Formats: sequence, structure tokens, C-alpha cells
Amino acid sequence: MSKRAFIFLVRFNLIFIFFICCIGQAELKAAGGNSDNKTAFILHHIQDAHEWHFATIGDIHITLPLPVILVSADRGIEVFMSSKLVDKEHKPVEFKGYRYNEEHKIIPVESDRKVYDFSITKNVTSLFISVFILLMVFLTIAKKYKGNVNSAPRGIQALFEPVIIFIRDGVARPNIGEKKYEAFTPYLLTVFFFIWFNNLLGLLPGAANLTGNITVTLSLSLFTLVVTNISGSKDYWKHIFNTPGVPWWMKYPIPLMPLVEFIGIFTKPFSLMLRLFANITAGHIIIMSLIALVFIFQSVAFSPVSIIFGLFMNMVELLVAFIQAFVFTLLSAIYIGMAVEEHEHDHYHDLEQEEAHSLEVG
Repeated sequence: MSKRAFIFLVRFNLIFIFFICCIGQAELKAAGGNSDNKTAFILHHIQDAHEWHFATIGDIHITLPLPVILVSADRGIEVFMSSKLVDKEHKPVEFKGYRYNEEHKIIPVESDRKVYDFSITKNVTSLFISVFILLMVFLTIAKKYKGNVNSAPRGIQALFEPVIIFIRDGVARPNIGEKKYEAFTPYLLTVFFFIWFNNLLGLLPGAANLTGNITVTLSLSLFTLVVTNISGSKDYWKHIFNTPGVPWWMKYPIPLMPLVEFIGIFTKPFSLMLRLFANITAGHIIIMSLIALVFIFQSVAFSPVSIIFGLFMNMVELLVAFIQAFVFTLLSAIYIGMAVEEHEHDHYHDLEQEEAHSLEVG
């Protein structure tokens, strides 16, 4: 990293910490000595919501209302803005038979009604923004490649080309193999840049915590699960249900080893989901907790310590944003490579023949 880039990052993070401190002071002022309110303040900034809340300055709440879309059997589809569910002081009110509950979720006033929520929440809005940015960036890069085939990359093309080559040659090729890596490289690039971009966007003041939402990480993991198992070769499935080189009593009559291998199909994407969710969420909680310490102790003398550690953690999160995208992509490539790998049968065939011969002799 160049000296200029490092200075820019430090300045950006100082502005970020200062912004959070200013916002935190206004929002935590009402909490007083109640630690539960401070906990709710921290959790509020990492959870999804029906409105995009940026800041609270005095009695003014800076928010972006989002569309609420509710579907029920008796009323059909109902659409209205989330601002209808709060008053001028931002306190919950009833609207058309709906209200916010204690977890800030929209529920019907009549408890016996079944309502399905398809609202455009903060995370969904953030998802649309990140997809738009991804499309703009890579359509621009693709256009530059088509227009300047024989020229050296410049601008945004030069910025992202080393990362693209790294994912192709450092992740996809060695883990999937020379014959089949090209077919899966677009998927791995999409996953990497989607996670990386959203990790970075989540560090902006007032941004949504998209990759810290377990439903998002679950969806990404399911994509890897589907791609892996649809692409699985005959050898892949044979090694799951009839693992070669394993003693017969571990396969028949009780399918102990096949059961373990079958469960492994689902534990691998589960670990992907949990790792990304836990690391990103933990980073946000730590940063917000460090800032909240100033107001918990209610001491100006403690603010330098809180700001320094908050700045350090935010710099670390910039690195973690890349690492978590890389780890998710690398493990996805490894799982896909294991599924499409062509196995050598000679060694296992000899073992099976020896096992059958020993059973006949016995």
C-alpha cells in the first residue's frame, strides 16, 4: 500500500469514527445509565429494518422510508410506506391494522391474522445498490476490454484486473483443475466481488449490514451447495454412498460412512454461512461497542482510548472485508473441485478385490 493510500484510509476512518461519535452521542443521550438501551442501540445498527435510519440529531430523525409490502388471505396485497407506522416524534403508531412489535417487526393488530411480509427493507435496498454498483463497474470494464484489446489496462480496468487474475489463477485454477476451472470462474468472481463490495459498503456510516445478515449468507451458501452438487461427477457420488477403501462393516449393513459423507454435503455450506455471518457481525458489534464506551462511562477522558481502538478496529475491518470474501470464494472453489475431480480407481479397486478375497477365504 502506498503512503498516499494509507493516509487516505486513516483520514476516512477518523471521519467515520467522528461521525459515529456525534451520532452516538445524540442517540445514547436518552439511554442515560441504562445499559439495555445502549445494547439496543448497537443491535439496531446491525439488524435489518423497514426504514433506513441514518442519524438522530436532537429530536430530528434522519431516515429514509421504505415500501412495506404485506400479503394476507383476507386483504390481498397491501403497499404503503414505513413512515406511516411512526408519528412525528418517531414513536410507533397503528396504521391500517398494523404496528411495530418490540422487535421492530410489522405485525397485525389482530393476532389471529396470518400476514406475509415481502417489504423492501434496508438490507434489500442495500442489495439493490450493491448489484447496481457491480453491474456498472464490470460492464464498464468489459466495454474497455472490447474496445482496447491490445492496449494496457487503464483506470478502473487496471484497478480490478489484478484481483480478477488472482481469483482465476490463484483460486479457481489450482483448486478445480486445468480442464474445468474456466466453467466455474464466473461464479467464483461473482461471489467474491459481491461479498467484498458489500463488506466495504457495510463499513460506511449509516450503511446496512448486508453480509452480516444470516439470510444473505445462507443464500450465498445455498448457491455454492447447488453448484457443487449439480456439477458433481459419478465418482463424487460414488465416494459418498460407496466410499472406496473403507472396511465393509462401515458401509454394510449399517451405512455409517455413507451417512457421514451425506451429512458432510450440508455441513460444508453451513460452515460457509456461519463463518461469514459471524465475522462480519462481530466486527460491527466491536466497533459500535468501543464507541459506546465513551457514553457508558460518561467521561471525556475516556474518549481518546475509545477513538484510537475504534480507528484500529475499523482499519482491521477493511482487511477482514477482503479476507472473508477470499475465504468464502476459496472454500467454494475447493468444494467444487472435490465434486468435479476425476478419481483414480485402480488403487481402490485393488483394495476392494483384496477385501472380497479375504471374505471368501474367511
